[in-house]
Amino acid sequence: MAKIPVAMVVNGEKVGPLEVEEYTSMLDFLQEYLNLTGTKLGCGIGVCRSCTILVEREDGSLEPVRSCINNVGRFNGGTVTTVEGQAEYNSEGDIVALSPIQQAFLRNFSFQCGWCTPGFVNAATALIDHLRREPVPADTIEAVIDEALGEHICRCTGYVRYYRAVREVIESTPGLLKEAD
Repeated sequence: MAKIPVAMVVNGEKVGPLEVEEYTSMLDFLQEYLNLTGTKLGCGIGVCRSCTILVEREDGSLEPVRSCINNVGRFNGGTVTTVEGQAEYNSEGDIVALSPIQQAFLRNFSFQCGWCTPGFVNAATALIDHLRREPVPADTIEAVIDEALGEHICRCTGYVRYYRAVREVIESTPGLLKEAD
């Protein structure tokens, strides 16, 4: 099988160049080459979205991307954040602070088994990033959350608590909402 060189920034760290098999999925690359196992394989066909990671676009905005159906070559030269990259670490590698989304998910007991949680964390983080750039009217918040998270699948029925946690972060973060038109 043909090999390709890949290099990128993952969770703030430069990775590569590494030689990987051409058809390696990004999910397999994260788990097998970088030992980042927080991103989960759910369905393997991009439907459940538990494998969602964040990709930084040219303008600096964050795009949620399913890692199980995208080959690692797509991310060559890019900047990627996984669920492990959401928290803040000290120089010894210990977590010193969780992201606002992670904190809200814990406060709201948003998950049971946690398999889908990495995808929800990353999609919600992308939503917060989007709202910083383009605030929405407060009366549209439910529809905005549903649009961002509605295709994520949770087998433990955690949707209500996930949505409540995301709403909590949006409502408590200045600048994400604007007055209704």
